[in-house]
Amino acid sequence: MADQLAAPALSPYGDKIVKAPAIDALADEGVVFENAYCNLPMCGPSRASLHAGRLPFSIAMYDNASEFMASIPTFAHYLRDLDYQVELAGKMHFVGADQLHGYHKRHTTEIYPANFAWTVDWSKGRNYRPTNLTMAPVIESGSCIRTLQMDYDDEVAYHGVQAIYDLARRQTDDPWMLTVSFTHPHSPFVISEEFWDLYDHDDIPLPAVPPLDLAEMDHLSRNLHYCQARDQFTVTDAHRRTAKHAYYGMISYIDDKIAALRTALNRTGMADDTIIIFTADHGEMMGERGMWYKQHFFEWAAHIPLIFHAPKRWSAGRIRQNCALVDIMPTLLDLAVDGKFNDYVGPIDGQSLVPALHGETNHMRDIAISEFAADGSTGPSRMVKRGSMKYMDLEGVDRLLFDLETDPLELYNLINDPAFAKIAAELQTICTADWGREAMYDKIAADQRRRLKVHSSSGGEPTYVNIVRADDANRYIRNAGAADTKARARLPFVAPAKPDK
Repeated sequence: MADQLAAPALSPYGDKIVKAPAIDALADEGVVFENAYCNLPMCGPSRASLHAGRLPFSIAMYDNASEFMASIPTFAHYLRDLDYQVELAGKMHFVGADQLHGYHKRHTTEIYPANFAWTVDWSKGRNYRPTNLTMAPVIESGSCIRTLQMDYDDEVAYHGVQAIYDLARRQTDDPWMLTVSFTHPHSPFVISEEFWDLYDHDDIPLPAVPPLDLAEMDHLSRNLHYCQARDQFTVTDAHRRTAKHAYYGMISYIDDKIAALRTALNRTGMADDTIIIFTADHGEMMGERGMWYKQHFFEWAAHIPLIFHAPKRWSAGRIRQNCALVDIMPTLLDLAVDGKFNDYVGPIDGQSLVPALHGETNHMRDIAISEFAADGSTGPSRMVKRGSMKYMDLEGVDRLLFDLETDPLELYNLINDPAFAKIAAELQTICTADWGREAMYDKIAADQRRRLKVHSSSGGEPTYVNIVRADDANRYIRNAGAADTKARARLPFVAPAKPDK
């Protein structure tokens, strides 16, 4: 699992620049889901929905400081019941006292806070940024010797490879499942020269859609304009090209880690009997429309890679129907029982993709739903994608409708086009079928107030982070802003970009 890796930045999804041979090989030999989406374009809620097979709002996952409740069964719990050894190396952004959620063990600590430090506060309006994320990481992009994120992912890769060797030498035939989750290519866009130098800077394309004026932006995009302090910094084409150059290098860095994991599988003789799933928690806007990071439903933020690799089981192929991270849990369990898993103890929002892996796609719902209430929001939003049509309800202020078949850049809002009125009504019905906006607003705002009270009264303690090393409570990022902490750890140090407005 990669972090903040947009599907459009990979060659299996159409990119012509990126160099990622290990990912390309997985795609060439595997089943590529062309239209896979995250269920909330933010780390913590997206990963929780993947593990639980539930849409984020249904399990009270709203932002990166939402507590993933220990009472919610995950695929790890179910796999343990099926005698799987289930392990995790790397980032998962679990918030709360339960840092395992069914895994037998975690091989590394967490890179981010596991408490309520980054709780969204709608009462403070759209300018509130709990992680202090601005345009500085874009302006400061470039090459380096070392970053905090490289420190972390080198550690993750080492433990992931070691876990494969340790799993191979067990004196048992019991099956295993290993999650290896990296933090690249998450911002800031900085990578070592080894991977920076893989690309000619002049070959790096600028965003396809230039920055929009405020009057052209939808409601959520305007919120993000202020939440990310885009009104305070000047981002130039030079910054955009440098950030994208580094982003490509960061993808190549992750690709190198994936190659190492596959090498370990081959050396242990387990490659032919191992299913590899490659995905990401959400995308990265990468300057499209003048937008950065995630926090929206546009393709670069919400469209993620999803590749299943097991050439001995399934022929290579491509699936056009829509699906989402929420579908991974039921897929894993159907694969584990080699049939249809029916022993769920509660509702499941996902659908099994196993028939599609065998080329049978008629069963697929062809629907992906994504939600948002995190940084930059001032209320709940939702997206529904069915076929090529994408519908967005943005806090009830704006409604957008795009046909990605004819408008892949999402430039032409069809919501008021009479020719699409029937489709808009159908997608709106799906969007609002299981929650009302006003009730959801009240529910989320009350949850924010509770978490903010707990955090302020406790002074940020405990941090809850998973402890592997004795000093893990103080390593990486705990009660501070992510961008500030990462900037200070960059080697050589780069003076922080200052607001110009």
